[in-house]
Amino acid sequence: MEQDNTNIITVSNLVKKFKDFTAVDDITFEVKRGEIFAFLGPNGAGKSTTIKMLTTLLRPTSGKITINGFDPVHNQHDTRKSFGIVFQDPSLDSDLTALENMRLHAVLYNVPKDIRNTRIEELMKFVELWDRKDALVKTFSGGMKRRLEIARGLLHHPKILFLDEPTLGLDPQTRNGMWNYIKDINEKEGMTVFFTTHYMEEAEKIAQRIAIIDHGKIIAIGTGEELKAKTGTNSLEEAFLALTGDTIREEAASGSDRMRAMGRMWGGRGR
Repeated sequence: MEQDNTNIITVSNLVKKFKDFTAVDDITFEVKRGEIFAFLGPNGAGKSTTIKMLTTLLRPTSGKITINGFDPVHNQHDTRKSFGIVFQDPSLDSDLTALENMRLHAVLYNVPKDIRNTRIEELMKFVELWDRKDALVKTFSGGMKRRLEIARGLLHHPKILFLDEPTLGLDPQTRNGMWNYIKDINEKEGMTVFFTTHYMEEAEKIAQRIAIIDHGKIIAIGTGEELKAKTGTNSLEEAFLALTGDTIREEAASGSDRMRAMGRMWGGRGR
């Protein structure tokens, strides 16, 4: 399904400060309906803080956000109904079965009873987990949990799917499979996908447009080809280096991932 030319996400002069630290520094961008859009940048660049503001989890210091026509600061309920989200850190209840996790989410999002079970079965089959519906989530691999989170996020037919570093900790085969699911959803339903990543190849292969963000500022926005043309480079990595003067170091990202896994909770003061 082709995207149209209307914006489903509009962000103007967005700022988020934590005391004297500016995590997001006056950013402006828009995302079209049906688009796959990526925020590319290193850990600490402001990617997660931005997603938290877009999804009502953090209140902006200043600036304006519109999500599917709604203001997430003043109309949280309708904004939340407009999107699904797959968190950076696992958010499933490990002591429940896969089916119980899905049913709980359906109730929380007021999925009508007459279609609830059909929708759950449809999505769990889509992510190839229906045969494990009665298994406890604690027995699932990382890839299985991520697939279940995707299915759960789609239960209420959202217009937008937010994915915050969705492939952290996944092996390449599982990562590739996850993106195949996402692209399939985008093509069949015209769902807008907004994801953050520090993986160059992921942004270049998956996103239709990329916003390069560093130190809380958007440095450039465009397709991979546009960013390469703008910088006169042959790869997205070279374009990123030319635009920011730095490169995304895998070892630094991995260290941050380990710190996050040791206890940094979603909704905290992380960047």
